[in-house]
Amino acid sequence: MSDQWLWSVGLTLVFVGFALAFVAVVLLFLKGFKNKEGKVRGGGAVIIGPIPIIFGTDKESVKIILVLSIILIALLLVLTVLWSNIL
Repeated sequence: MSDQWLWSVGLTLVFVGFALAFVAVVLLFLKGFKNKEGKVRGGGAVIIGPIPIIFGTDKESVKIILVLSIILIALLLVLTVLWSNIL
C-alpha cells in the first residue's frame, strides 16, 4: 500500500469522526427541546490505551457505555493483531 493512500484514508476517517460527533451533539441539543420532563440521561468514555474511563448520569447509561467500550477495545486488539501479522 502506498503512503499517500493510507494518509488519505486516515484523514477521511478523522473528518468522518468529527462529522459524527457534530451530528450527535446537534441531535442531543434538539432532543433536549423535546424532553418536557427535564430529565436527561447520558454518559461517555475516555479510552486511554486499553483502559476505559467511563462516566454517566445513571446506571443504565454507564452499563451501555461499558459494553460499547469493551467491544471497541476488543475490536482494536483484533485489528492490531491482524495488522501486525500482515506486516
